[in-house]
Amino acid sequence: MYEGKFPHKRYRLTLDFLKQHISSTETILDLGVANPLSNRMKDMGYSVSNTEGEDLDLNTNSLLDSKAEVVTAFEIFEHLVSPFSVLNSIKAKKLVASVPLRLWFAKAYRNKKDERDQHFHEFEDWQFDWLLSKAGWEIKARKKWTNPTKKIGIRPLMRWFVPRYYIVYAERRP
Repeated sequence: MYEGKFPHKRYRLTLDFLKQHISSTETILDLGVANPLSNRMKDMGYSVSNTEGEDLDLNTNSLLDSKAEVVTAFEIFEHLVSPFSVLNSIKAKKLVASVPLRLWFAKAYRNKKDERDQHFHEFEDWQFDWLLSKAGWEIKARKKWTNPTKKIGIRPLMRWFVPRYYIVYAERRP
């Protein structure tokens, strides 16, 4: 099911978490362009549409116009200057979102060749929880996991023990 060079563990854990909290009968707006993970969601029977790659910091029309029951955002919010505005604009009643956690032993991710592929934020779990609460979301479930690598060194060793990803299921507060 997870062939090629896809991040097997992250996809498996993300999809397992999604299945635990979201019925395949619910419609999903996945933030970001169509990608291997959103395609996996479709393969699992979910009705998924994606945003079109617009800069969500500047244009939230796709969120405001969406009739989806659920919004998913997998490793999106760390790329935004203002994730609060996006979270506040979501009209769906349910949210499943994951973020990479800030690692004390590594700098934030930066791709000097592609300004869109870098992290403006890397959250601690409490910061993401607070952001969600401030934007009107109530967290119903959460999970963290590590991201081990097969490299040698202190930082690769730490990735076996220090959680790298954080995922939440939240519902819009009335």
